[in-house]
Amino acid sequence: MAARSIATLSISFGLVSIPVKVYSATETKSAVSFNLLHKGCGSRLRQQYICLKEDVVVDRDDMVKGYEFEKDRYVTFTPDELKALEDAAHQTIDIVSFMPVGAIDPIYFDKAYYLGPDKRGAKPYNLLAEAMRKTGTCALAKWAWKGKQYMVQVRVGDDGLILQQLLYADEVRDMADLHVEHTDVQPAELALARQLIEQNSVDGYDPAAYTDEEKQRILEQIDKKIAGKKITVAAEAPPPTTGEVIDLMEALRKSIGANKRQPAAKSEGKAATKAPAKAATKAATSAERPARKTARRAASATPAEAPRRAARK
Repeated sequence: MAARSIATLSISFGLVSIPVKVYSATETKSAVSFNLLHKGCGSRLRQQYICLKEDVVVDRDDMVKGYEFEKDRYVTFTPDELKALEDAAHQTIDIVSFMPVGAIDPIYFDKAYYLGPDKRGAKPYNLLAEAMRKTGTCALAKWAWKGKQYMVQVRVGDDGLILQQLLYADEVRDMADLHVEHTDVQPAELALARQLIEQNSVDGYDPAAYTDEEKQRILEQIDKKIAGKKITVAAEAPPPTTGEVIDLMEALRKSIGANKRQPAAKSEGKAATKAPAKAATKAATSAERPARKTARRAASATPAEAPRRAARK
């Protein structure tokens, strides 16, 4: 099915204006969810909105959105007024500056979108993309969308431009508040740690080589329940002992030794990032289908386990 755009905008910098369409770059893969049921008859329950003043159930037709400007005092808006608030935003992505691609800390990254050229926008679109690719830069821009102005990064992907919403400074917590203790690192410890990292290094991240194993485990337990089997509670792991003294050097040596007993680990890890993952993805997809009539999901996930294990070594 062809991708559907969620907005039509234009990228603006200087006197140049590039018409583009905005597409969602990600899909929400919901976690395993459970419905609330009536314990007596087993039917589903429905949420209701209760008026706090009159203690009566309010239908949606009798609801209106309001803004609290003082304690318990609201100004209300009609649907048309709410739409006018959003439509008042400029339909442009205004580039503020250009900077090196890695200049923005990924901790500020929020939702991502794809940008595709609109009518008569292919030439300037590709010109901007190629210019940023050749210079190794990305663009910092402003984008007003649904009642909020975002700072965004526009960067070049393999097939076109990507718009990345950015968080503001007050939306990211300061890690200094953790008061992380900093200790001295000995050269011998650093050498062993580097050796362990090199043994476990791969060429890159292949997202198709991984699936949500925790979700799969829960679905397998649900299948057992559907089949009439009892789900047992796993024993909880003992909490870590905070006072335990760890021999760091010995732990590093043992980790390196374990990898040496598996000489193919590194090459397999690299192969996993390059090997076709269609079979794994297909298996994982079929395992996540909503039909819960049979208990066959556990078998469908098996083909994906090999590439996952190889990628993690």
